[in-house]
Amino acid sequence: MNNETKFRPVTAITMGDPAGIGPEIVVGAMLDKGLHECCKPFVIGSIAIMERAAKILGKELKYNKIDDPDQAKYEYGTIDIIETGDYDTDSIEWGKVQKLAGQMAIDWIMKSIELGMEKKIDAVSTAPIHKEAIKLVGVKEPGHTEIYQHQTHSPYALTMFSCHKLRVFFVSRHMSLVDACHYATKEVVLENVVNIDKELRKIGIENPLIAVAGLNPHNGDHGLFGTEEITDLEPAVKAAQEMGINAVGPCPADSLFHIGKSGKYDAILSLYHDQGHIACKTLDFEKSVTLTFGLPFIRSSVDHGTAFDIAGKGIADEVSLIESTKVVAEYAAKQHERK
Repeated sequence: MNNETKFRPVTAITMGDPAGIGPEIVVGAMLDKGLHECCKPFVIGSIAIMERAAKILGKELKYNKIDDPDQAKYEYGTIDIIETGDYDTDSIEWGKVQKLAGQMAIDWIMKSIELGMEKKIDAVSTAPIHKEAIKLVGVKEPGHTEIYQHQTHSPYALTMFSCHKLRVFFVSRHMSLVDACHYATKEVVLENVVNIDKELRKIGIENPLIAVAGLNPHNGDHGLFGTEEITDLEPAVKAAQEMGINAVGPCPADSLFHIGKSGKYDAILSLYHDQGHIACKTLDFEKSVTLTFGLPFIRSSVDHGTAFDIAGKGIADEVSLIESTKVVAEYAAKQHERK
């Protein structure tokens, strides 16, 4: 299929915190020809901030300021961009937590949600925000995923790591380890498995094989090192199987991800944040892409932060943003094929 006939999802790229590396990596991503071949990207952000980043990188950019994705040219060499307000961009300092920077980041996120709810975009790729900065403007949610779920009124938002042949979902995200262990009950695990099955079928994976990770060393060794596998995880898997879902486990976590990287499973359910993060980031940090399923549109994120320590120095690597945008476009295209 050539590029003239290939479906290219309309993909909004939010600039993230303007005091972080977001503007620099957005510049780099928009100058990647391969990105334009797989999707129709445009930026939600600030021309002034983007121009400042471009100068640091020694790049000259051509902009097409738009109010709606329908006005975009989607031509390599021209950056289509939606701005959300008139900000005092001169006051934004690189590498510092600032209330205005938090407000700009949230405004850009909200614009992407507005466009997504109006079905004017197929996907969103988000550059990193700073949790302290958004708190300064009254945002109560801890991060992107919770903001998108709450603002789209979605019943759930599933976080998935895509890393080579691994698709890793998470029972819990930003929760203390002690609380996460107690949170992984039969009911919660079963609900996650059901939702994973539903979302994977939407992208064309029929009868997906879902492996549930164990919690304790050696799966608890029949209760010697913990009983959660017996009391919660095995019953959750059995209940899913009785519903016709192709679930297996619990599987010992110390080998599950190694086995999974060959593509044996369509998905792995990690029971807490670091269990799956460590596996994916060790395998390939730059190609560990965060996707959010369960929203009216699909969303991706780089798997790094605002990197205030290097912001404005022209040394930030855009590879992760390019990869996350390509991956979200790939999944958006799969969803389109199923409609």
